[in-house]
Amino acid sequence: MVIGSIVMMFAGLTSAFIVKSNQSTWVPVAVPKIFWGSTAAILLSSLTIQLALRSFKQRFMQQYRMLVGLTLILGIAFVLMQWLGFQQLWNDQGITFKGGGAGQFLYVIFGLHALHVAGGVIALVVMFVKAFIGRSKNYSSVPVEVAATYWHFVDLLWLYLLVFFVLIG
Repeated sequence: MVIGSIVMMFAGLTSAFIVKSNQSTWVPVAVPKIFWGSTAAILLSSLTIQLALRSFKQRFMQQYRMLVGLTLILGIAFVLMQWLGFQQLWNDQGITFKGGGAGQFLYVIFGLHALHVAGGVIALVVMFVKAFIGRSKNYSSVPVEVAATYWHFVDLLWLYLLVFFVLIG
């Protein structure tokens, strides 16, 4: 239900982008190259969280801890590269939130994605902490599965947004 709502929100925003891009005041934006590095980081983090889930289900807790930690590091790397990309947009291309053009949409759409990634990073921090201090005899994989599903969703959403802005933007 939540993921469906998020999909609808981004579908509406990207539809508005297409409609607005036909106006005469539209100023296109070149996507910073560092976004490709952040894409590699988030794709790799999707792999590591899936491996972490498998390790948890097999009760290989040492491997699970390492993979959750690696996923967390990759998630933070994604966020940092996104920040650097927006610094490049601001400084090199002069793209700000003001004025007409794709810049406004970039900040709103990617900013909303960043909020969702931040939620995922917080979940990863909680998982990481629980992996080291949680000494429960309950080995339910449901929380790990939910976090992994959400992280995969954020990953796929980023891929959609990147491809959208490269092809349409």
